[in-house]
Amino acid sequence: MKKAFVLLSITAVLLSACSTSKENKIEEGKYPVTNPLIIDTVFTSEYVADIQSLQNVEIRARVKGYIEEVHVDEGKLVKAGQTLFSISSQHYKEELIKAKALVKSAIADAKSAELEVRNAQILLDKNVVSKTELEMAQSKWDAANAKVDEAKSNETTAALNLSLTDIKAPFDGVINRIPYKAGSLVDEGALLTTISNNKEVFAYFKVSEKEYLDFISRKNSNEKNLVSLVLANDQPYSVKGTIETVEGEFDKATGNIAFRARFANPDDILKHGSSGKILLKRELKNALLIPQKSTFEVQENIYVFVTDKNNIVQLRKITTPFRLSQLYVVGSGLLSEDKFIYEGIQKIKEGDKIVPETVQISEFKNH
Repeated sequence: MKKAFVLLSITAVLLSACSTSKENKIEEGKYPVTNPLIIDTVFTSEYVADIQSLQNVEIRARVKGYIEEVHVDEGKLVKAGQTLFSISSQHYKEELIKAKALVKSAIADAKSAELEVRNAQILLDKNVVSKTELEMAQSKWDAANAKVDEAKSNETTAALNLSLTDIKAPFDGVINRIPYKAGSLVDEGALLTTISNNKEVFAYFKVSEKEYLDFISRKNSNEKNLVSLVLANDQPYSVKGTIETVEGEFDKATGNIAFRARFANPDDILKHGSSGKILLKRELKNALLIPQKSTFEVQENIYVFVTDKNNIVQLRKITTPFRLSQLYVVGSGLLSEDKFIYEGIQKIKEGDKIVPETVQISEFKNH
C-alpha cells in the first residue's frame, strides 16, 4: 500500500512538471517585435466647412404696393443695375406731382414776402413806417423760405419713393427664390428675393487653439495658406483655396477659432450655404509611427504591448493625435527605443514572457 502511494505521488509530480513545461512553451512563443518608425511626413487634417458667397444680400421692397411685374426668374444670372421687380407706381407719381406743385407755391409765397421786405425797407428809409414793420416783413420772408426748403425736401422724398418702385440688382449675381409673384401686395420691407455673387466663395472652418498656434508658427506662408476642399459628395473640388484671415477671438464654449479661406468658383459649382470639408496639410517632423494593427482600445484609450529587457510583456498606454492610413502618429507613451509587439497581440497578456523576433521597420513602413 505504501509503495502504491509513493508511485502515485511520483506520477503526479511528473504530470505537473510536464504541464508546466507545456505552459512555458506556450508563454514563451515567438512574436515579432520592432521599434517605432521615425520619419518626416505630411498629415492632412479635415475640418467641416461652411461655404458662403462672396456677396449674399436680401432684396426687400422699400415702398408698399402691388408687384406689377417680375422681370427675372429664379436661378438666373443678372447684371448690376438690372431691374428685378416693378411695384405699382401711379400713387407715387401723383405724390411727386403734388410735391412739385407745393414747391412752386412755396417759391411764389417766398417771392411775395421778399417784395414786402423791399417795400418795408423803402418806407423805413423815408420814415413812413417803423423798424418793427421791416422786421415783421423779414420774419415773414424767412418763414416763406423755410416753406420752400420743406417743399423741396418733400419733392425729393416723393421722387425717391417713385424711383424705389423699380427694384434693381445691386451687383452681378444669381437670383434665388422669389416668394411673391406679379399681383402680390407687399409691404415696405417685404423680402422679395436674395441675390448671390458666387464668382468666389468663402469657406469658414474652425480649429483648436493648438492647431491655430501650430499654423501661425509655420514658415513659408505661400504654402501654409493653401487648402483643398472636398464637396458633400466626397469628390475633391478642382480649385485650391487660400486662407485669408482668422477671427479675432476664440469661442469660449468650444475653445475653437474660425479661419476663412477663399475659393475661386469659375464653373459656379459652389453655392451659398453649401457644405464640405477643408483639407489642411501639416508637416510632421520626426513623427513616431506605429501600425494600427499593433494597438488595441480599452474604454476609449489606446494601448500597445512592449517588452522589457527580460522579454516580459508590459501594457503601455499611448496617445495618437493623428492617423495616417493604417498608421498612428504617437504623441506620448512610447519612445523610439521601445520595442512593441508587432503582431499577435490578441494571443498574449501583460506579464507573459515571449521569444522576440525582430522585424525590420520596412516591413510595415508602406502598409
